[in-house]
Amino acid sequence: MHSPPLAGRRVIELGTMLAAPFASHILAQLGAEVIKVEPPRGDPTRSLVRGGPSGTFIAYSHGKKSVCLDLARPDGHAAFLKMLETADAFVHNLAPKAARKLKLTKAECQAINPRLIYCHIRGYADGPQADDLASNPVAEASTGVMEANRIDGRPSRLGPSYHDQFAGAYAVIGILARMLQPEAAKEGGHVEIGLYETGLHVASRDLVGVQLKTQLLGRPEREPHGEFSMPGYGAYLTSDERWMYLLMLTDAHWLKFCQAMQLPEAADASLAALKDRKKARERVEEIVRKAIGARTFDDATARLRMAGVGSTEVLPLERVLDAEQARQPGKLRSVRYRDLAFDVPEFPRRDAARDGVATLPPPDLGEHTRDVLLAAGLTPDACEALIDSGAACAGRPGDFAWAPVRKQA
Repeated sequence: MHSPPLAGRRVIELGTMLAAPFASHILAQLGAEVIKVEPPRGDPTRSLVRGGPSGTFIAYSHGKKSVCLDLARPDGHAAFLKMLETADAFVHNLAPKAARKLKLTKAECQAINPRLIYCHIRGYADGPQADDLASNPVAEASTGVMEANRIDGRPSRLGPSYHDQFAGAYAVIGILARMLQPEAAKEGGHVEIGLYETGLHVASRDLVGVQLKTQLLGRPEREPHGEFSMPGYGAYLTSDERWMYLLMLTDAHWLKFCQAMQLPEAADASLAALKDRKKARERVEEIVRKAIGARTFDDATARLRMAGVGSTEVLPLERVLDAEQARQPGKLRSVRYRDLAFDVPEFPRRDAARDGVATLPPPDLGEHTRDVLLAAGLTPDACEALIDSGAACAGRPGDFAWAPVRKQA
């Protein structure tokens, strides 16, 4: 066992919902001490599921400490600044106006701690919309993702909040890059990530692809939505009604597939090249549908694996973690919370099974308020005065209880 890469680093998180909490979750998985600062009402993810904590909170708050402060109160704000003096990095996703109102801008925070790495995840980075609010679906809508994803004709969000999580990951990259610079120990740094700019970068391939087609063809043209341009690359139903997803990227894949399924098309020169299969998309799709539909999932899987063709089952969430691959050491972390047991996927890293990152259960609101404030230099009397005044609160295990499940008659 060896020390994780961020052992000894302290990160203050002032985040709600997903982007900033996801960023600090990764930093915690890399060994940083993460202190999650929450208002008296708690992070909204504490009360999303039947009035109690959500999967978001449990998945991305384990390994963190919770301090509860009312930053709108002068004494609560002063206590937060004392904590900030001891931090290596500060990560938040406050709206720009809220950051100014709370006096937590980069200039104000680095005046307290000049070596602080200040990371702000916001709706939009610098530009005419810098003060506008944005969320994950807004980023999808404004960067081309949502327009093609329609339900009953209406543009709709993808579902998972990928842009929030991409932005959190980009924030971690920025923080780590700043930590690698020798002058960071004295000068701190500034990392700014916009959800909108994140969406632009994630969509780079498609945005450039449209420009390419426009210049080559004289008109904008997009690939068929929802699938790659390669026919035969997608989900197909087996005879025992299990969905199989095929990887069909190259001419070699096509040949191996036809051979594995014992198809006469293996010798069909008119389908040997991808450009010809694209022209015969409907025919190719029908060939693949019939070939997969004629075999059970296990039979098709065995044949494709033997031939070296990539495939997998399209799994529902409740079966994902049953896979042998998911159960290998270092892939999942056992987390207990309120007498319930969870298998939480780790941040993927080579030494996850032996790097010594501690397992802390998701904290109750304010569970570590006293300990962290004392460590920041407040006296015991000052801590109790803050709690008595309501500017801070200590652990309250009964808060955010799940509503009981009513049994059906």
